[in-house]
Amino acid sequence: MKKTLIAAFTVLALVTTTAFADETHTSTKFEGAKANTGTVSHTVKDGKNILTLSDDFKVPGTPDPHWQVVDSKGNTYLLQKLGIKGDKVNRSITLPAYVQDVSKVQIWCAYAEVLLGETAFSQPVQVSSR
Repeated sequence: MKKTLIAAFTVLALVTTTAFADETHTSTKFEGAKANTGTVSHTVKDGKNILTLSDDFKVPGTPDPHWQVVDSKGNTYLLQKLGIKGDKVNRSITLPAYVQDVSKVQIWCAYAEVLLGETAFSQPVQVSSR
């Protein structure tokens, strides 16, 4: 009986550790008229859901490119600008709490209101509860 309990707790600990381990999800390559290089990855760090552009992503030379995400229900969320002061780039963003999952990541030009490029995850990435 004691060996069975120890084995059961060991399996439970192993399953729990695996279930809460930080995973990385990587999208397909960006495709679009202006944003057509690189990928985006999703990670969880300190309970926060973070999207990060790959090193080979090229920021489109348009007036006002922004991060935009689309969830599995088709809801679209316009997020931060890509460019910030001093020619720096928001290569990573923290997803806001109201985004429940992410199917696609888009680069959206807020000035011209046009889609510059998008990428998708193989399955919607479930944003962990905060």
